[in-house]
Amino acid sequence: MKTKIKVISCLMCFLLVSAPARPAEKAAALPILEIVKAVTKKVIKAIDIGIQRMQNKTIWLQNAQKQIENTLSKLKLNEISDWTKKQRDLYKDYYEELQKVKSIITYYQRIKEISIKQTRLIEEYERAWSLFKRDESFKVSELQYMEKVYDGILEESMKNIDQIFLIIDSFTTQMSDLKRLEIINKAADQIDLNYNDLRLFNQQKVLLSLQRAKTDADVNKVKQFYGIP
Repeated sequence: MKTKIKVISCLMCFLLVSAPARPAEKAAALPILEIVKAVTKKVIKAIDIGIQRMQNKTIWLQNAQKQIENTLSKLKLNEISDWTKKQRDLYKDYYEELQKVKSIITYYQRIKEISIKQTRLIEEYERAWSLFKRDESFKVSELQYMEKVYDGILEESMKNIDQIFLIIDSFTTQMSDLKRLEIINKAADQIDLNYNDLRLFNQQKVLLSLQRAKTDADVNKVKQFYGIP
């Protein structure tokens, strides 16, 4: 996974450095955007597969648990104590594994929530940026500045994806639940911060466009353009 992250990071750097300079009004999607979108989709797909596997394992373990309970119900009271004593070590693994699997499913669902928030961030960026580029009230230099801000936010969100990969990998390594939960919470807090920063930045630019409107008719046009009630 470290190799994967390094490859992604190198690819990001290559695209950002090699991208030719161009006027902001003609700018295509930021190179890093395509990387973030592709990796986010891959993460969500991996999580869905992981959840499905864990759910299947849960069903199997629950069935095993029922079989144990059925066996116990058929035994006489004086046999139960002796039977459970002999089989305790053998069957306790089923119960422990079931709890472990349920915990992993909870982690996966939490990771998916973070990934979905990441997708919302991308969608919010694409929606706002497509409008700002067509807003004639903004100068080329202002659009170039916006592009740099968006680039920074997307780069930060890419770090969150690296954290998600780390969490997914942790299920096959010796990582404590406390450490895993710490990484999940950190990634969740960071993506919330990135998303809120993006929305605030977009709101400020829309407000700036409204302030530049000279007449009430212009204000109404700007509101209609940005879908403001």
